[in-house]
Amino acid sequence: MCGIVGYVGKNCCADILVDALSKLEYRGYDSAGIAVFTENGIQITKSKGRLADLSAKMNAEGKPQGTVGIGHTRWATHGEPSDTNSHPHRGGANVTIVHNGIIENYKQLKEFLIAQGRSFVSETDTEVMAQLLDFYYDGNPVQTIARAMQEVSGSFALGILFTDFPGTIYAVRRESPLIVGVGEAESFIASDVPAILKYTAQYYLLEHDEIAVLTEQGVSFCDMQANTIRKELLTADWDMDAAEKQGYEHFMLKEIHEQPESIKRTVMPRVENGLPDLHECGITPETLRQFRNIYIVACGTAMHAGMVGKYVIEKLARVPVIVDIASEFRYREPLIGEGDLIIIISQSGETADSLAAMRLAKKLGAKTLAVVNAKGSSVAREADMLIYTHAGPEIAVASTKAYMVQISVMYLFAFELALAKGQIDEAECRRLTALLMETPQYITDILAHKETVEAMAKPLLDAESLLYIGRGLDYALSMEGSLKLKEISYIHSEAYAAGELKHGTISLIYKGMPVIAVDTQKKLHEKTVSNIKEVKARGAVTFLVCGESYQPDSDIADYCFRLPEIDDLLMPMLAVVPLQLIAYYAAVQRGNDVDKPRNLAKSVTVE
Repeated sequence: MCGIVGYVGKNCCADILVDALSKLEYRGYDSAGIAVFTENGIQITKSKGRLADLSAKMNAEGKPQGTVGIGHTRWATHGEPSDTNSHPHRGGANVTIVHNGIIENYKQLKEFLIAQGRSFVSETDTEVMAQLLDFYYDGNPVQTIARAMQEVSGSFALGILFTDFPGTIYAVRRESPLIVGVGEAESFIASDVPAILKYTAQYYLLEHDEIAVLTEQGVSFCDMQANTIRKELLTADWDMDAAEKQGYEHFMLKEIHEQPESIKRTVMPRVENGLPDLHECGITPETLRQFRNIYIVACGTAMHAGMVGKYVIEKLARVPVIVDIASEFRYREPLIGEGDLIIIISQSGETADSLAAMRLAKKLGAKTLAVVNAKGSSVAREADMLIYTHAGPEIAVASTKAYMVQISVMYLFAFELALAKGQIDEAECRRLTALLMETPQYITDILAHKETVEAMAKPLLDAESLLYIGRGLDYALSMEGSLKLKEISYIHSEAYAAGELKHGTISLIYKGMPVIAVDTQKKLHEKTVSNIKEVKARGAVTFLVCGESYQPDSDIADYCFRLPEIDDLLMPMLAVVPLQLIAYYAAVQRGNDVDKPRNLAKSVTVE
């Protein structure tokens, strides 16, 4: 959630830290700060608000001058957003830190430290960690970190400065992600790759309970016993263009437009002779035949991708699929074991609930398949099988292209599973795979008419609440459309299976209430239309997303976006695009910060 950066080199540290933090704004934050080694010791500048507020404060008070420092964007968890609670935090005379994640036993540690005569100025668990490090400081930073880590529980990453070592940054992680970048005579720490891409594409992944030491001479790694660790140097396959807006008003709009290329990068290398081929991911027909039940476990948008996967897998492969919210899965004592497959879908590969669910599944004897976008992430490293979704960096908090490639993978997996199980023949598998490979062009055509969707979004400007309705795959899409809208427009919206309206929800309909209906499934068309008429008769203003063969009368739809048609099974690939655009334009028209919506973070690395 929060963002960590650090720099050791020969250049002005403050400018680099703020620039690197700006590339992590998508993670969500409410305050920012930096700490820099200067001629007069460690100087901290921090501020509630955005990075612009931090920069303004530095311009007014003077920019810290030095070539070694750490920076942070904070998402409040312990204590309200304020200058005092902002990072970095001091822990007495010896230690200054930045911190992501949660120190779960901070209350007990704080009580212990107060009993030792320590006093605190903030409400944060971070200051507790800083004070603990200072309490155990014995002149040896690595030994001090190892001693403090024995006392701490939780999921976190730390960037640490010791006053006695002015040319050095120390870093350590437990669960929360942290990388170490290596450039020409300079090195970095960061929560995510985009922070350092401007300076270097080469980096190391810091593992659980490993310590990194960054100096002007280079970087080194050790474990908690101070044993040296040799690590593989990785190269990011993103470039700076992928992490910049390139003329688009917002990252979200850019990423919506990048969806056709993202599908191509994800799907086409995994098609051989017209058939899905996932053997590079550890998936073979022999492996697939072993699975009796499938569980898809995810959070938020990824969970909605799993809902599409459930419909498609069950229809084609006739294998039972249960979709679970990751934060619920691990606490309900799930009935899983040998012969079951757990699919973990995660954009970041660091989502705490999803990671914990995967570990539980493995402990219970199930096989695990990760569908992730982040190379080398925790979920990717620990899963038995792995499918990377090649979406490239997704900077906007509201996910669009990551969702699109996730459902693309769900289709590929379903096709190969159905073929392996003998539920479809090669001809049908080839037909479906060919259609999937055609979807990028269909999506490009839809985007050419985005002005129609922009006009549809205008009536939502003053809406307080609305409903999304659909049946079957359209219901799964309605869930994602509703989430997108509330994430960035702040309009309250809920998605309902259209057939459930009469079971209570229709009582919410009032004159002028917007209802967005998705109707792309021909077998369910008549029933969906009858549900639309029910809300229309009660005064709702109806917005319809449907196939181009249907021309609704005015008693059905006040506004309509008609889609090119392919096989009903693949219509979610097309229909989600206008739903994304409705959310985007509604947010823009309401003057919201589209890429950085309030209270939200891109990667939720704590429970």
